[in-house]
Amino acid sequence: MKARTTKTTGKPSRTRKPAQGLRRDYRFDYSKSKPNRFAGRVRRDALVIVLDSDVAEVFRESKPVNALLRATIAAVKKRRPRRAG
Repeated sequence: MKARTTKTTGKPSRTRKPAQGLRRDYRFDYSKSKPNRFAGRVRRDALVIVLDSDVAEVFRESKPVNALLRATIAAVKKRRPRRAG
């Protein structure tokens, strides 16, 4: 009985030419770039989370989002079942 292996021998069926530099889509002209105007608004200890567009339409500021999340956390903590010990 012959054992089959996944080891391949020989050349691959298709060979690609190595890419010369970046594709045109990825070229970026840094001479036209500007500093991030929003960087100063974020506190150093803050965690930035990107909302989906449908959620962002409802919540325009961080205060209502934080209030809702805190209420959800409080509700989840109250519902946790006690473990039998």
